[in-house]
Amino acid sequence: MTQTGQLRLGVNIDHVATVRNARGGAYPDPIRAAKLAEEAGADGITAHLREDRRHISDADIDGLMENLSVPLNFEMAATDEMQKIALRHKPHAVCIVPEKREEKTTEGGLEVAREENKLAHFIAPLREAGCRVSIFIAADRRQIEAAHRIGAQVIELHTGAYCDFHAEGQFDKRDTELERMREMATYAHSLGLEVHAGHGLTYETVQPVAAFPEVMELNIGHFLVGEAIFRGLGTAIAEMRRLMDAARA
Repeated sequence: MTQTGQLRLGVNIDHVATVRNARGGAYPDPIRAAKLAEEAGADGITAHLREDRRHISDADIDGLMENLSVPLNFEMAATDEMQKIALRHKPHAVCIVPEKREEKTTEGGLEVAREENKLAHFIAPLREAGCRVSIFIAADRRQIEAAHRIGAQVIELHTGAYCDFHAEGQFDKRDTELERMREMATYAHSLGLEVHAGHGLTYETVQPVAAFPEVMELNIGHFLVGEAIFRGLGTAIAEMRRLMDAARA
């Protein structure tokens, strides 16, 4: 049976911190951005605490936990340091993502099948602490099955390839990737996993993904922070919400 209900929007505030860190000061404040996102209708806030702290800082996570009235989705690599931070804060959700220091942004999904035993042991304490565990993966049956076996409650499908193909005008490849995501969203749901999606989504690319009935949440950040320069954060989020709701209806 297909899930129903309003599609949730998680707003990623990482790149508010990127702008702040460019000058090494305290402005603009990611916590303020998170509160504005709440007011504009965000259902949750996403923040990725990278090992190199290139944008979000430990103090930002402290502030988000203290100030948010919507759930925090804490993105993190599968390291002992990040596990300790997550267990200290116990956010609503943790999303395990691949991370390489040399990458500009997350380049692909987590290799779950190859690290199945390690990841199963890694996420067990997080689940016991009450965090919902999400695994960020490509739309690949093998990875979905591995995520299910290790005890993740949620998968987040990496939409980056789909968005890149659209931006490059490679529409046949875009449509093939979209169909793969559609099939894998259905398959993951059939296993009892909750399905989320995100990475690189824009006004132009969000609606086909938002229309998947199995997808319960989209996490969008970089585009919204960029669009906020031109129209304000609240207005940018409201337009994304409008497009998502129209696609779902």
